[in-house]
Amino acid sequence: MFNPSRDQVRHFFCESWRKHRARLVLEGAEVTAADLIEHHPEYHALLEKPDEALAQEFTPENGQMNPFLHLSLHLAIADQISVDQPPGIRAAYNALRNRLEVHEAEHAILECLGETIWNAQRQGGELDANAYLERVQRVAQG
Repeated sequence: MFNPSRDQVRHFFCESWRKHRARLVLEGAEVTAADLIEHHPEYHALLEKPDEALAQEFTPENGQMNPFLHLSLHLAIADQISVDQPPGIRAAYNALRNRLEVHEAEHAILECLGETIWNAQRQGGELDANAYLERVQRVAQG
């Protein structure tokens, strides 16, 4: 399983954005990453300064959302929907799309994924895919 370092993740998003802005060919997940970044203009200035992006710390204590975590969760959700893993996530996403715009639907799922990750960390265990899917399905049902 691919387990990139913090700097590798940050470099990936900065480089995807640089290539997108320069109209260079994007490969694989870079295509999705550039699209996600496009929908987050609040991150553009940071991503255009890779050295600062690599060095900056984002802490909840300072009231900061980590843009790289946020984009990574978006990327994970896009992948989950594309392969329907966990099974049923695509149907729940489509149900959300019946009443929400694409980005809003992704954010609704992102909240569920964030809660699932937080619970796993708090309990010191694995991610509970069933609980995650149940959260997403509840949100999708409105």
